[in-house]
Amino acid sequence: MSLALTLGGVSFLLAIIWGGVFVRVLRRFGVGKQIRVEGPRSHFTKLGTPTMGGILILAAVLVVTVVAHVVQILKQQEIAEAIVIPLVIMTAFGVLGAVDDWAGIRRRPLRSGTGALSSSRGSTDDRTGEGLFARTKFLWQIVIAAGAAALLHWRLGLQGVAVPTISTQLPMGILYLPVAVLTIVATSNAVNIIDGLDGLAGLIAATAFGAYGVIAALQDQQYLARFCFVVVGSCFAFLWYNAHPAQVFMGDTGSLALGATLGTVALLSGQWLLLPLIAVVPVAGVLSVILQVSYFKLTGGKRIFKMAPIQHHFELLGWSETQVVQRFWIVGLLAAMLGVALAMI
Repeated sequence: MSLALTLGGVSFLLAIIWGGVFVRVLRRFGVGKQIRVEGPRSHFTKLGTPTMGGILILAAVLVVTVVAHVVQILKQQEIAEAIVIPLVIMTAFGVLGAVDDWAGIRRRPLRSGTGALSSSRGSTDDRTGEGLFARTKFLWQIVIAAGAAALLHWRLGLQGVAVPTISTQLPMGILYLPVAVLTIVATSNAVNIIDGLDGLAGLIAATAFGAYGVIAALQDQQYLARFCFVVVGSCFAFLWYNAHPAQVFMGDTGSLALGATLGTVALLSGQWLLLPLIAVVPVAGVLSVILQVSYFKLTGGKRIFKMAPIQHHFELLGWSETQVVQRFWIVGLLAAMLGVALAMI
């Protein structure tokens, strides 16, 4: 545990050192965020803020993890797979997110049909800031997640789920594969949905990884615990530059990668049943979108929330951006603590 915490500190320092230069480079090359017309008006001030800041997190995690475990990786020790697999997933989803971010930066026209998520303002067909088509991105997420599920099931032999109060994992057999794919894809999109407020996604992700780092340590999964805390340290470094008012956004490069990796870590720990609790804020974001769209279609245009995802609903209720982030993080932290407690039963 001491080494895991130390590596988390190292990843934080490494990312902090070159983070300022990285932000200036993004600004120099005009890698600026495009703001959706349907979003809260208060967000228009964020226009042009550098995005793709997730590269800062991914680079720090990759460098620290590989350097700290190069011997185990070169020897192809089985325990190193608890590091290699989440690293591969993080990289693959990070590349997918970067492609999506870059497509948005190039100002491709936004696609119509998203008005159900917004407030009562109308939509327009000439908006900018949209990246890849949703179906294209979703297809690639499934493909990558399917590869990860296959490795987890057939390479590592994972096929069960831990249930609180039950001493042994319940076997699932081949059903583990679709559940693993769903877990990775759903968590990836959930973290992506809550991204948009300064500091929110980074704080929630760091808290969730910290919880699973503790769970992994309690299970004596040393390598997995180290990996989790390296991610925590890297997220904290990113938050140094993402604190309100943000100097950089993580973009899909960071949110998709962090979400998919969190789902993978939950599967590696066997405690993926607790993931909806530990990641309660992203789950609430997804549910708010599903409810908003469904109710909008069923009622012919009525809305449950002033705007979805749910963090924007509270903004329109009058909460400041800082209040939303801090209160959501408090809820996320308490949920993560409860998740760790249940994992110990």
